[in-house]
Amino acid sequence: MLHAAVPGLLTGLSLIIAIGAQNAYVLRQGLLRSYVLPVVLVCAISDLLLILAGVAGIGTIVEQAGWVLTLIRWLGVAFLVWYAVASLRRALRPESLAAEGASVDSRRAVIGRAVALTWLNPHVYLDTVLLLGSVANTHGPTDRWWFAAGACVGSVLWFSGLGFGARLAAPLLARPVAWRVLDVLIAITMLAIAAMLARG
Repeated sequence: MLHAAVPGLLTGLSLIIAIGAQNAYVLRQGLLRSYVLPVVLVCAISDLLLILAGVAGIGTIVEQAGWVLTLIRWLGVAFLVWYAVASLRRALRPESLAAEGASVDSRRAVIGRAVALTWLNPHVYLDTVLLLGSVANTHGPTDRWWFAAGACVGSVLWFSGLGFGARLAAPLLARPVAWRVLDVLIAITMLAIAAMLARG
């Protein structure tokens, strides 16, 4: 059991910890202390579904339907560019930035962005479904599910820590200028990821 679950935990964490659009968004909502639980749940549950789909063998189907990944790639590029522009607009309007207090966005808008940043990212399918699914299936028909369980635990721990632990950095972001810098960095990250996706 543990000989499969521990590698699953470590593999899952190694794939998810890289700074990306989804992590940047979870971090921002955690710093705002706004709808953190729904965002964490969306990201973690989505990851669990993708991990289980990969271990169940859906990765083979996705791998053979290349047009699906192409479509998701270009939708992801469009969404990331839009989100980068929105981040830059926030950075240019210091009156809309606050280190504490609720976000001006509605719960629906916040959850919608979390869903889009998760499901419109083709790397999610490549890393979580194809790669993690492939590695899990090397552990045999029974232990692959223990591997998946370890990866799922890693995902829940990461998103929970990132979302709810972000408040520890709040003192560093007590001034609007810090939020301006954060939004600029998020915009740069989104544009860089969009450029990488566009290049294929």
